[in-house]
Amino acid sequence: MVKLNFSIGWKKSKSARKQRKYRYVAPLHTKQKFMSAHLSKELRQKHGKRSLNVRKGDKVKILVGQFKGKSGKVESANLKKGKIYIEGVDFAKKDGSKAKYPIDPSNIVLIEISLDDKMRNKILERK
Repeated sequence: MVKLNFSIGWKKSKSARKQRKYRYVAPLHTKQKFMSAHLSKELRQKHGKRSLNVRKGDKVKILVGQFKGKSGKVESANLKKGKIYIEGVDFAKKDGSKAKYPIDPSNIVLIEISLDDKMRNKILERK
């Protein structure tokens, strides 16, 4: 049995079990790196970067799943679960209420990015 502690040694493993565990028990500063998504072709040309971390306020388009083709603003990003929640993307529960549908950042593309953060501007100017 594998211990439930974090180790960067799992990154090198080809075992799917250890890869899942690496993502599950990773500390938050490492999980932040899993929250990146590809930029659209226009943004890629403009900023000279391929991907960027997803933040609240960004406009995204969903590429995979039952909401494929839908686009909207990012309502929130859950670092612990590694999911993002988009406005207008909810599913109906059995009791009739609506709940936000969690989407993995790898299944979206950034269409517009909010540049009101100084740190984000620094990230884009780096390259």
